[in-house]
Amino acid sequence: MDSCDPLLLLERAFRAAIAQVSGADPAGVDPQVKASADPKHGDFQCNAALGLAKAMQAKPREIAERIVAAVDLGDLAERPEIAGPGFINVRLSTEALGRMLASLDSPGLGIAPAPLPHAVVVDLCGVNVAKQMHVGHLRATIIGDVVARLHERLGRKVWRENHLGDWGLPIAMTMASLRRQGRDFDRLTLEDLNAAYRAAQLEAKTDEPGLAAALSTHAGPHRVAELQVQSESAGAAERDAKATLLRLQSGDTATVRDWQRLIDVTMKEVLATARTLGVKLTDEHSRGESFYRDRLGPTVEAFLKSGLAKEDQGAIVVPFADRERPVLIRKGDGGFLYATTDLAAVRFRVQELDGGRVIYVVDARQRDHFKDVFDAIRLVGWDRLPDGTHAELSHLAFGSVMGKDKRPLKTRSGENYTLAALLEEAIHRGVEQVQRRAADPDAPTHALPQDELRRIGAAVGIGAVKYADLSGDPVRDYVFDLDRMIAFEGDTGPYIQYAHARIASLITRSGEGEAAIGASAFLAREPAERQLALCLLRFPGTVLGAAEHLAPQRLCAALHELANAFAGFYEACPVLKAPDAATRLARLRLSSLTRRVLAEGLGLLGIDAPERM
Repeated sequence: MDSCDPLLLLERAFRAAIAQVSGADPAGVDPQVKASADPKHGDFQCNAALGLAKAMQAKPREIAERIVAAVDLGDLAERPEIAGPGFINVRLSTEALGRMLASLDSPGLGIAPAPLPHAVVVDLCGVNVAKQMHVGHLRATIIGDVVARLHERLGRKVWRENHLGDWGLPIAMTMASLRRQGRDFDRLTLEDLNAAYRAAQLEAKTDEPGLAAALSTHAGPHRVAELQVQSESAGAAERDAKATLLRLQSGDTATVRDWQRLIDVTMKEVLATARTLGVKLTDEHSRGESFYRDRLGPTVEAFLKSGLAKEDQGAIVVPFADRERPVLIRKGDGGFLYATTDLAAVRFRVQELDGGRVIYVVDARQRDHFKDVFDAIRLVGWDRLPDGTHAELSHLAFGSVMGKDKRPLKTRSGENYTLAALLEEAIHRGVEQVQRRAADPDAPTHALPQDELRRIGAAVGIGAVKYADLSGDPVRDYVFDLDRMIAFEGDTGPYIQYAHARIASLITRSGEGEAAIGASAFLAREPAERQLALCLLRFPGTVLGAAEHLAPQRLCAALHELANAFAGFYEACPVLKAPDAATRLARLRLSSLTRRVLAEGLGLLGIDAPERM
């Protein structure tokens, strides 16, 4: 037996048997093996006979009998049973379960390296300079982090890319506004920058339609004068911003220094927030739009030279045969756009970072944008790697974070929630919960110092937010409800963290050492033991599937199922009061393995696994 995944072993055996019965190429056979919905009918079910019967013009039950006669399961399972019109039920042998659990109970927890020939590039976070992180950045950051962690766990080279919005007219507008105010750039905070960013947008705002209407309707002279002053002021602000941008582009020392200061102030909070979230994100992962500025002109020229781009009213566009909208890559005034930068970035990530899989974790509202960018990349051939293979370009889209009123999450004053404020509230609620529970004299945390309780509470609060975000389909909107998220019951992060802490406490109370527990045999004989064992054995396949399908929610679902299975096992199968020493140690080993898998799974989600709660 070379695997601890029973599903993989059964698929292999039934694929060979079905190929023998049908005469098909084994490589093209789908054995249709899945976990049984009802343990009474076995652990797994093979449903291939029903589809084969029609193709072979025979009765499904007859085909099922021929498959059962041909399949070689060795001592992996008992003899399969046929039910209904042709379902094949399989029950694993107790001995095989024990062997597979022992194989899983290894340093790697049964997760075999699955390296790829090329790197995986994950675009995550995506903050803009001079703007505070908001709840939308929560999703881009933590989903991207988990996708990166999953691929890293499989032994793949991963590039985390924070595409920092640090270039262009908006940044120049902010800098120009701050300079007009005479601000000391060395004393600026991110709140200062955020306010200046908003002010700069307003300063450059004109009301040309309003002025035209006022003139045409002979509005009062005061109103006309007011609109004219607004227009002149906005024009002056825009000219100042463009002059600032020109100085920045030409490398003016003082302007570049001020620009770098804006970046430093922004990134200080971004990295602090990443640390609070437990996200692997550092300065080395940030590559801003400025990095690509010298690549934008050559990008446009490459599309023109290839005949894929054309001029349209002075602008340069790339048309597509299957849609009316082209992608605009240079404006009529010679300016570049986000699409131009993204084209240059994808080219860099494929050609220079050797990205065989490039994943953009970005808001679902950008779906059309990335479809256009990716299709343009394929047209020009920049998705082709040196070995001739084509890079997989994916947009992992996510929905919005909603308030309880099912509208985008806002503060009571109607402002967008800053991410820092949201996380601060989550930590506060987590600490409250942990301190309340610690007040119980029987709680494992009762005698812990307040600093330790606050540390655990912070882990609970952040874990609650992350799990709630990661456990659903990313593309769906979800309601941010801390009351539900922070609960120690139900499908929540704290519930899984508590299951881990509960097992850690159980093992400590047993008084048994790791050596004695690790040397015992696995004895999965009782139904609840078997169910827990089967949940554990699904873990390696879950990690692989979550990585391949960019689906963190699969891992969340598996951990919740495992925590539930352990609760059922703990209730049905006494551990510390087991009937004999061998059973006690076997159940402790099963518990210990469950704790390790929960800790590993939580770690892949970037969630702490406290030993006590």
